[in-house]
Amino acid sequence: MVREEKPDYLGVGFQKIDRDLCFLMDCLAEVLESLGHGEMAAFLPWRGTPPPEGKVPARVGLVYSIAFQLLNMAEELAAADMRSLRERAEGLAAEHGLWGRQLARLKESGFTPAQIADTLARVRVEPVLTAHPTEAKRLAVLEQHRVLFSLIEARENPGLTPSEAASLREKTVATLERLWRTGEILTHKPQVSDELRNVMHYLRDVFPTVLPKLDERLRFAWANAGFDPEILRGKYPQIRFGNWVGGDRDGHPLVTPEVTAETLNSLRVNALLMLHRQLGALSEKMSLSAWVQLPPASLREGRERLIAELGDRARPVLAMHGDEPWRQFVNLMQARLPLEIEAGEGAHERETGYRFSRELAADLQLLDASLREVGAARLADGDVQPVLRAVELFGFHLAQLDIRQNSAFHDQALSQLLTAAGIDGSQFADWPEAERLRFLERELQSPRPFLHSGVSAGKEADTVLRCFRVLAAQIERNGTAGVGALIVSMTRQLSDLLVVYILAREAGLTRQTPEGPACMLPVVPLFETVSDLQLAPRVLRRFIEHPMTRRSLRWQARLATEIAGHPARSMGANGEDRLVQQVMIGYSDSNKDAGILACQWGLQKAQTALAQIGRDNGIVIRCFHGRGGTVSRGAGPTDRFLEALPHASLAGEIRVTEQGETIAQKFANFETASYNLELLVAGVSATTLRHEVSPPPAHGLEPVMERLAETSYKAYRSLLEADGFMTFYRQATPIDALEHSRIGSRPARRTGQPTLQDLRAIPWVFSWNQARFYVPGWFGVGSALLELEAAAPEDFARLAEGMKTWPFLSYLFTNVESSLSSTEPTLMRAYASLVEDEAVRERVFGLIFSEWEKTRTALERLSGRPLTARRPKMLKTLQLRAEALRVLHEQEIELLRKWRRLHAEGDEQGADAMLPELLLSINAIASGLRTTG
Repeated sequence: MVREEKPDYLGVGFQKIDRDLCFLMDCLAEVLESLGHGEMAAFLPWRGTPPPEGKVPARVGLVYSIAFQLLNMAEELAAADMRSLRERAEGLAAEHGLWGRQLARLKESGFTPAQIADTLARVRVEPVLTAHPTEAKRLAVLEQHRVLFSLIEARENPGLTPSEAASLREKTVATLERLWRTGEILTHKPQVSDELRNVMHYLRDVFPTVLPKLDERLRFAWANAGFDPEILRGKYPQIRFGNWVGGDRDGHPLVTPEVTAETLNSLRVNALLMLHRQLGALSEKMSLSAWVQLPPASLREGRERLIAELGDRARPVLAMHGDEPWRQFVNLMQARLPLEIEAGEGAHERETGYRFSRELAADLQLLDASLREVGAARLADGDVQPVLRAVELFGFHLAQLDIRQNSAFHDQALSQLLTAAGIDGSQFADWPEAERLRFLERELQSPRPFLHSGVSAGKEADTVLRCFRVLAAQIERNGTAGVGALIVSMTRQLSDLLVVYILAREAGLTRQTPEGPACMLPVVPLFETVSDLQLAPRVLRRFIEHPMTRRSLRWQARLATEIAGHPARSMGANGEDRLVQQVMIGYSDSNKDAGILACQWGLQKAQTALAQIGRDNGIVIRCFHGRGGTVSRGAGPTDRFLEALPHASLAGEIRVTEQGETIAQKFANFETASYNLELLVAGVSATTLRHEVSPPPAHGLEPVMERLAETSYKAYRSLLEADGFMTFYRQATPIDALEHSRIGSRPARRTGQPTLQDLRAIPWVFSWNQARFYVPGWFGVGSALLELEAAAPEDFARLAEGMKTWPFLSYLFTNVESSLSSTEPTLMRAYASLVEDEAVRERVFGLIFSEWEKTRTALERLSGRPLTARRPKMLKTLQLRAEALRVLHEQEIELLRKWRRLHAEGDEQGADAMLPELLLSINAIASGLRTTG
């Protein structure tokens, strides 16, 4: 590879941003002027002048929102260009976290190609798409963003003729006009079906096109590392996708059993559509003539079998391409898909055809072998293998649908069920744990249900059982491949999990084995608060040692082997079934409950203990990380996040949530999606190998972290428990406006109570970010660090040194620093001015600002350098946005003040009339900050 001279990446990147931004602002100005909004064009950021203070035009929020979205696209494209430039100049190993660097580092550490390949074969990575209410943009707006991104990207072609360049500009202007006319805010709350349509775009149209690129980059990096390609064959990491839209019903009354059934059907039909499309493209490539090479007997026999299975449906296929047997074989496979496509009526599942995706995979393997038999291995590798991988990774279901429900809801359901069966279960939720367990253990011995399926037991019981029966019917028709886990949020004790086994038995989700009953689907605890994380090891140990769980894990392992069609992937090293227990850990409620430092340390300790319990019991723990879109909810660079996981906690299996606006930020465009998925898969693969073979870091800083976590927790709680805190919070942030927003189908509160405990973590974070406080991302850290420095300076010095050797420390404090850098003290004070009670305002703001100063001082002492010297790229991006954001924040503060006054005066009609403008302001600021909650 010819390498270019190492350029100034930061300078080149920002020059590209400036060029693209100049072009886009000119196009947007042309739209505004042509539509009679010349005064708006004069205020465009990075082009015009800011509007005078107090004279902001009503619709400037829409202009600024679009401008920020265009800036985000320009930055995204520049980042992709800089990655390409870096690889060309410095080689494939130059980019941190990607395959080239990861394989080079593993090779330098002494790992053999065989060791690496064996680990890759065991890796299973599963991004899970969720529809938490953090996506503030309409679906129609997101679609225009995709179009704009491709148009900006097309401008990079150096061979464009003048007419082609002019055409691109015209299309860009037209798309921007469409975006302006579409409107930014949602006029009604989206339905679950709207959210499903959005995630379906990624599952059906984005990920299947990206995954071949990932395999290609792995192969290239493997060869670049000097490894034998044959060692890699058949040992690619597995990427699966999960989905919560249509299945997550924790506090979401709109996710009904009917919605879940429709979701499962939609996932299946769209998977079949995607495969129909891929087989159609493969058919075009299989134009091999029987006159040039005779088809092998295996292909001829396979063709005859498909003809017999299709019957009359084979006739149209046989009427074409008779001299191209390979193409005809693919067309017969396509015809055998259980899919009916009717002009003008869409597509629906057909009863006949392949029942399971493994049957289609077997025919593709036959096609692959037949090509190799006639010497066309290159065509087998380049044309057939990508389709086979798509079948392997997406099956006939695209993504597994999880079902999540709250443990308290399950308790109500079981209580109603017992009462309907003539058993006094009215106080089941309040029974002591020992009594709950005695009852549940006795019931788990019996296969009989409490009630017949047609009997109603009560609202909660009917809701749970109807949902579970939808799953049972799906499994009966199509197997378990498309159904994920039964996730129990707010898991606090063993009985919370055993209750689900009883409910599953009632709905037909258990099967009798020679050893006793087993549940067909994984039951997964979700540990969320810090106190729950502390209890998690004890709960998990008792759960996986329970006979029902052991039987269920063995049953599920056998099903996984059957579905995968690759026994080696689901077998342990000793040749026995590889038992996998999934455990979900939450980053949101633990942070809201305890602050970022105590939360992150609690998560570290819990993962270490949970992984050890798995090893003690011969079970792989598949940790499911419930990460959100902001630092305070677990976000951060994917590669750094993986490096920061506790040593020996990753055994090749991982799930991670992708929530709300982060889905579009990470996956909306081909290059960005490819990059983010490669970061995840390469990082999991390399980290797994290091966790299994390398010794743990010997830093001895655990006692120091315990002390920091305790001190930061106390500081954080002192804010939440301060006199007047909730008054300050509700008036200094736009939380009341957010509760009126229409950015997600889920309610902002779990039960509707106006308390901090009932408020979901997402609007909690969103509201602090909007007011530029970012409190959940840093509060308590400064007090903890400065107290440590004063009381034990030697430990503070060890902590500073540990930043260089312990990835967790670096990841934690870098993320805190990012949150702190996004704050703006002047704007914080301006939002605080909305608090009517002066004593409350000064007291609570004083606590926040004092901790802000402590945290800034402590972080600089810890790193030894000011932020300006360490994070120039981040500072530049903040500076780019600063002036335009200031205008929007000042506008939002005045809008909040007027809107609240109208409410106070009882003028609800006037307040409602103002709401769209206020929500537009919120959207615009969210676009500028690139974050909601």
